[in-house]
Amino acid sequence: MTAPHSRSLLWGPFTRLGLAVTLASAVIDQAVKLWLIYVTDLGSRGVITLAPFLTLVLTWNTGISYGLFPQEGPLGQWALLAIKAIAAVLLWIWLARASSPLTAVALGLIIGGAIGNAVDRLAYGAVADFLLFHITTENIDFKWYVFNIADVAIVLGVAALLYETLLGTGAAKPP
Repeated sequence: MTAPHSRSLLWGPFTRLGLAVTLASAVIDQAVKLWLIYVTDLGSRGVITLAPFLTLVLTWNTGISYGLFPQEGPLGQWALLAIKAIAAVLLWIWLARASSPLTAVALGLIIGGAIGNAVDRLAYGAVADFLLFHITTENIDFKWYVFNIADVAIVLGVAALLYETLLGTGAAKPP
């Protein structure tokens, strides 16, 4: 017999919210990538300037964040996918134990971003990155790494977890 307030390993009070955020971030990421790759044909067009500090340029990342640990062969690609799958399962378990909406949203963003990039890895063998922030003046030529919507979701999720852990209620701490 279970205690009246016990939680399932995979479902908790804020799991539905986290799932909604997961699905929304993964779908938005994939929709933008499909539009840029197939409708806009960003690969053939080269660079599209959106603002003096922002351009769109298609690059394929075979590694993880910032292009670290690039994997050209199928074994390495599958290893990265396996690591992402394990991380997603662990994050999902954390989500089931989340005790605040902010933690659920943050974990949903991280999981959704991981899924968005994993879909790329399965479909293309690499992750499609396209956003490039830069500062170009007479004396400065600074370019940030090229990233995508999934990366933005992951960074926002991590920032929200850090906020809640360090400045908020501390609810982001896994039990």
